[in-house]
Amino acid sequence: MKIDRLIGIITILLQQDKITAPELAERFEVSRRTINRDIEDICKAGIPLITTQGYGGGISIDDRYKIDRSFFTDEELQTIFTGLKGIDSVSKTSYLKTLLEKLSDKENRMISEDIIILDLASHYQKPLTKKIELIKYAIRERRILSFHYYYSKGEQQKRIEPYHLIFKWSSWYVFGYCPDRQGYRLFKLNRLWELQVMEETYSVRTIPEKELKLDDYFTSGSIHLKALFAPSEKYRLIEEYGIECFSSTESGELLLERDFVNYENMREWIFSFGDKVRIMEPGQLKTDRKNQAERILQMD
Repeated sequence: MKIDRLIGIITILLQQDKITAPELAERFEVSRRTINRDIEDICKAGIPLITTQGYGGGISIDDRYKIDRSFFTDEELQTIFTGLKGIDSVSKTSYLKTLLEKLSDKENRMISEDIIILDLASHYQKPLTKKIELIKYAIRERRILSFHYYYSKGEQQKRIEPYHLIFKWSSWYVFGYCPDRQGYRLFKLNRLWELQVMEETYSVRTIPEKELKLDDYFTSGSIHLKALFAPSEKYRLIEEYGIECFSSTESGELLLERDFVNYENMREWIFSFGDKVRIMEPGQLKTDRKNQAERILQMD
């Protein structure tokens, strides 16, 4: 339906700075002439679109456009403001300020309430902000990313086709296709350095739905952990895995059974509890902790 296509075009233009008519035609499977008519209809509806010709050109919404605030309830607006504040904490520019200006006029100034405060930055805010800006640019321009990556097995130079920036479990990740591994991967931004946007471009892939089930990257796996924790560690278990992640035993210890994707991450997490945890399985983890204890004793 035409109305669905018009709404889709507006949504795309709100999500990215610029897009070309051929790209819209391909996405909606219509002719370029149809897209041109749609653009005219959107302009007639009161949304000012700007078309730029030549290299780097495309269709965009006029930055001076004032949005009719009556489209949203006060609660919806404040929810949008809260999300933008979080994005602003890791951005060079203030998206919240820009939106407030678009929604305000001389008689009525929009203000943002501070009921909820989101801060998505880390201890490495400056380099994190720079990385996010570069990755956003690479995604918009469909450019290959190159970076040096540090992980449990060492370090390696990586090249990926970036598709999404993800904030999950208190950390930032970039999701992309890794040609060397012939698959989609998540890379943690705090482990990623010497980031470069290459001149080389890539063709956008159709990402299988199963690859976008991001929880599978964090929660599913075949490494089963069974361990007993001291009651004093209840707050940590609840904080990281929820109040139903453990059961209480007759001795008062807390029994946790959980699958992990990565053995190294599991080992690092368990070892952080020191003598407040008893490992039941896997056996390799019990052996690793015993070996670590022996190495520590030899150091003293």
